[in-house]
Amino acid sequence: MTDRGEVAVVLWPGPDPSVAQGLAALLAAYHLRTEAEKGAAVTAVDALPDRYRAEISDPRTAFARDAVLVALDGDAVVGCLVLTAPADGRSEIKRLWTDPAYRGRGVASGLLRTALAHAAARGTRTLRLSVWTWRTGAIALYERFGFAVTASWDEREHLVCMQHTA
Repeated sequence: MTDRGEVAVVLWPGPDPSVAQGLAALLAAYHLRTEAEKGAAVTAVDALPDRYRAEISDPRTAFARDAVLVALDGDAVVGCLVLTAPADGRSEIKRLWTDPAYRGRGVASGLLRTALAHAAARGTRTLRLSVWTWRTGAIALYERFGFAVTASWDEREHLVCMQHTA
């Protein structure tokens, strides 16, 4: 998958406590980049909204009920995805992010593939997600995995809602 070795996708938390630091760094990069793309002048984690800072400072608590998948290249955390706890037969995919140095190497596809399998094993039939309109590469990836645009459950401007049904 990469010239640095095989990237493994694992369910977090696992036995290695250093993964939490790598996950926090990816979440920080995700939130800072998203705020910049929305036009917000946020350059430091301390300036992010409280809910995002909570995810970064303590992902174990923030995602206690959810499945957190991390992509690892050796000891380095190079991608993440959060699959929310199922409710009424559906879950939501959140925080799919790949370290920019690993993009184009199948990391996001591996995370999505694992999330779909994990959801199916938990009996979750419907997965949904929201993505910003300008993230056209992500939208194309989701469509390749069978997600389709659906009616919005989130009225924020420039947000596309998508759904996958098994």
